[in-house]
Amino acid sequence: MEPQSNAGEARVPVFRRLLAYALLYKYRIAAALLVLCCAVGAELAGPFIAKTIIDRHIGGIAQPWYEWRGGDVSLPGGTRQVELDGAVYVRQDWIGEAVPPESGPSERPAFWREARILQLGSGMYLLRDAGGLTGGSWSVSQEGAGADASVLSWKGAGGETRLLPARKLTTGETVAFYRYDIPEVIRWLAIFFGLLVLGSALHYIQGFTLQTTALRIIQQMRMDLMNHIQRMPIRYFDSTPIGQVVSRIANDTEAVRDLFMSFMATFVVSSINIIGIYIALFLLDYRLALVTLVFMPLFTIVMYVHLKYSKKYISVMRARLSDMNAMLNESINVMPILQAFRQEKNRMGEFNALNEDRYRANIKQIRLFSLSSRNFTGLVGSLFTAGAIWYFGGQSLQSVISFGVFYAFIDYTGRFFQPIIGIFDQLMNAQRAVVSAEKVFGLMDIEGTEVARADEVPRPQGQVRFDNVTFAYKEGEPVLRGITFEANKGETVALVGHTGSGKSSIMNLLLGFYEPSDGRILIDGQEIRTISKQALRKHMGIVLQDPFLFTGDIKFNVSLYNGSIGPEQVRKALADVGAAGFVEALPGGYDERVVERGSTLSAGQRQLISFARALAFDPAILILDEATASIDSETESLIQEALRVVSAGRTTFVIAHRLSTIREADQILVLHRGEIVERGTHETLMELRGRYYRMYQLQSGGTVQTTSA
Repeated sequence: MEPQSNAGEARVPVFRRLLAYALLYKYRIAAALLVLCCAVGAELAGPFIAKTIIDRHIGGIAQPWYEWRGGDVSLPGGTRQVELDGAVYVRQDWIGEAVPPESGPSERPAFWREARILQLGSGMYLLRDAGGLTGGSWSVSQEGAGADASVLSWKGAGGETRLLPARKLTTGETVAFYRYDIPEVIRWLAIFFGLLVLGSALHYIQGFTLQTTALRIIQQMRMDLMNHIQRMPIRYFDSTPIGQVVSRIANDTEAVRDLFMSFMATFVVSSINIIGIYIALFLLDYRLALVTLVFMPLFTIVMYVHLKYSKKYISVMRARLSDMNAMLNESINVMPILQAFRQEKNRMGEFNALNEDRYRANIKQIRLFSLSSRNFTGLVGSLFTAGAIWYFGGQSLQSVISFGVFYAFIDYTGRFFQPIIGIFDQLMNAQRAVVSAEKVFGLMDIEGTEVARADEVPRPQGQVRFDNVTFAYKEGEPVLRGITFEANKGETVALVGHTGSGKSSIMNLLLGFYEPSDGRILIDGQEIRTISKQALRKHMGIVLQDPFLFTGDIKFNVSLYNGSIGPEQVRKALADVGAAGFVEALPGGYDERVVERGSTLSAGQRQLISFARALAFDPAILILDEATASIDSETESLIQEALRVVSAGRTTFVIAHRLSTIREADQILVLHRGEIVERGTHETLMELRGRYYRMYQLQSGGTVQTTSA
């Protein structure tokens, strides 16, 4: 399972830290939001245009008409009018063109007579003398052709009825009454189409801007995380599976990317859409807008319940995914061991348990999501739309709101539920991203070592002193007790002892990977606690028992991005350690490609290249940790000769099990259970006939007289 970070209590809230990353690109986000507002405005203008077309133009024919009859009528030039049967008809909203708005009703000509045009079934009927008849319902009592050949029946709300003569209009006559509306409808449709194109273009711009900004944010977060991981203490990696660390960088940052790319974009777009729809609804009819306000607290409660119960399922899913990655990483690294000991079935059982646990949590999350997201929103939206159509249908529609307003209301409510559904659809990704962000920031909250410019500390002389150093990796029994020794400039100090005696721990402390529990470590009289670890390591070289080569070529593996190490220095370092012969024999020579971990080279060749790497950096302090363990006897003689040359003038620490390689060391420290039990040169220790003597005799094949401990 994943280790818990103690820094959680003091952590800055996750959303505030995510916001801090977003604010790095605040101007890009602000520009995208401005474009988004324009796009939403262009889109939301559509129902208003439809309302205008329906109420003012398509439904405008139902407004009262005024009839002029007689040849002495003279209307102002440009007044809209329709001629039929020797009469001139002017619609109510055109009256202002014939009579100035300031004129009162008494100033209008007495010969104006009110008329109505009614649509009954599939026919259009012109009704004269319809003044005073409001509300009620109309029906065709008698069908006929020609002037006033039809009879319409009107039934009032109180049950009273009237029969009135009417004229059924032909298709051409109906078109004549629409003659001034058709150009207006075409103009509004052109504006509507133009706004659709503009909205699409603006949505593309804001979508591209938000998406690229989200990628920039995640790119920055990954760089920060990678930079922090390289500054973290080695102690963390001792107790954390590598697969979990890889999962943080790869999987968890990818989930956070979904938060910025999917949820943030959807949430921002949806929120602005909802605000715009509410503004449009209040402009349309405040009573209708107030009805829709009830949805916001309802959906907020549903989202809160969803987030509350889904977080625990997502936390389990992310934790199991991290555990599975750790197991896969471990299994791949030790695959020969698994197969040699026939542990494939047991390993599959462990992996299946993790996989099944994640599957069950995923199923619960999907079940919760299905119940509380799109289905719930769609059901509420459908019920509300059906209720609105039922309530405002029939006579209520005519008496309360116009058909155009009703159409725009239904259109806006349909658009209102789409952003809600979009937010619900992204809630799972958002919840997963928040859980992943907590894990990423939890990793970044672990205190790292200091990073400073490596050239701030001058090259040390190489005098190293351990002063009564005690150290424990964890709480409990220390692995080093009271270690005290001093290595002068240019000396070679060898550390020997059985496995677990503390040899590598001393070197880890010297390199600053760990801090001693007690005592001091000094270089040139300065305690290394006060020195930047990166500056300190710049002047140290290390060769490990298991050499590691990076993907690249041989030149790169020697120089490692160090611009001061040119091709000539690379060749010289390889020649000094005796590696030039086999390197030049390779097909690519010094440019030969090296695959991951240098698996195409032998162990001895990899070790020689790692020796050349350490020598090329010209360290003041050189550390060889079992460096000759993978070298054959012939290569070892070359290494010994090279080391005699390169160790001159620099302090060298050698950890060795093969005691024949350290016979010429200036000082040999014999460790046992974390303590120095013997010290001196090879000759001095052999004369003591103690632990070092017995170890040397056993390796050289000699016999040793048994002594009591």
